[in-house]
Amino acid sequence: MFYTRKILSGLVEHLFQKQVTVLTGMRRTGKTTLTKELMGLSNISQQYFFDLERIDNRKLFSQENYEDIILALKQQGANFSEKVLIALDEIQLVPNIPSTIKYLYDHYDIKFICTGSSSYYIKNKFQESLAGRKKVFEIHPLDFGEFLTFNEIPYLPTQNIFDIKDNISEYERLKGYYEIFLEFGGFPEVVLTQKASEKRDLLKDILESYINIDIIQLSDIRKTSEIENLISLLAARIGTKLDISKISSACQLSRPTVENYIYFLESTYLINTIPVYSLNPDREIVKARKIYFSDSGLVAFCSPLSSGSKFENTIYNQLKHFGSVSYYQMKNGNEIDFILDKKYSFEVKETGNGADFNKLLRLSSNLNIKDGKIISRYITNPFPEMIWGGMIR
Repeated sequence: MFYTRKILSGLVEHLFQKQVTVLTGMRRTGKTTLTKELMGLSNISQQYFFDLERIDNRKLFSQENYEDIILALKQQGANFSEKVLIALDEIQLVPNIPSTIKYLYDHYDIKFICTGSSSYYIKNKFQESLAGRKKVFEIHPLDFGEFLTFNEIPYLPTQNIFDIKDNISEYERLKGYYEIFLEFGGFPEVVLTQKASEKRDLLKDILESYINIDIIQLSDIRKTSEIENLISLLAARIGTKLDISKISSACQLSRPTVENYIYFLESTYLINTIPVYSLNPDREIVKARKIYFSDSGLVAFCSPLSSGSKFENTIYNQLKHFGSVSYYQMKNGNEIDFILDKKYSFEVKETGNGADFNKLLRLSSNLNIKDGKIISRYITNPFPEMIWGGMIR
């Protein structure tokens, strides 16, 4: 059964345009499923799907003479006097694929749908060859609203976080689902699996596949033990500032190596880093970034995580769909967990209270931010300025 993702409407709109439709994101976030759904919604009758993890398909699209690809497709029945749809899954596995797509795009009436697991590859190599010929869509693990959809639970999507109402009744209705979301995250396969033990097995497999397949395929990293150790160290630092020197010492790796590894992990969607917000841009540049993982279920397999850290990591992933996220910290250590679009401040507390909100307002005034909310995991003493985390969907 296909469950609708929020990004589908944008993908469908782009499906009927000439440009290449590119879906990028971490392995097993649903890119292939979305691609096949788009093919079913297309009005192009001639359709071909190629999984580039298969050696024969990689060989086909690695040919130096691009007309040989056309000839091979004609032998499969393609008629290039009419429009053809070609879907290419995991394009990063064919080094010269951007040039191939550019040639075929320019010389034939072909609609391409492509998927890839590396934003670095898509945004750089594709940028060079396909400027003006593509649109990139990033596919993330499910947000909480999509999680509810996959569980066939009705809900109203969040339009504006500051207009959220009805915390208490929704908390009572959905708190059990939200706790599952916090524990196991939003990978579609994991969400659709019922048993906790099977969910954990899937998460373990996703992480191992990322380390043993994606890292080797997408980088020149061969000592996977080094990057496994780094991933564990980063997971233990959820919501804290990245101190590259300390991490380098703990990993026994050079600072440039650690920085390169972190860049790779972020480019392949395992982690996200967020900047500090300051009214002085020069100060903002020199401050350390904070780290979060793209999925809270996945991070639990990397390092033991406190309940509060897992909640904060989940809230970051919920907020990032609503705008640009940063944080704020004073020299005395007082901080604001998240600032959205430089206009809204949020403090994340498992059980928030009015004193937390008053402190948030005082800190926000340093940034001329007037709108703030406490995001809480549990509702014990509700107050108007508190949002239950499950309402961000």
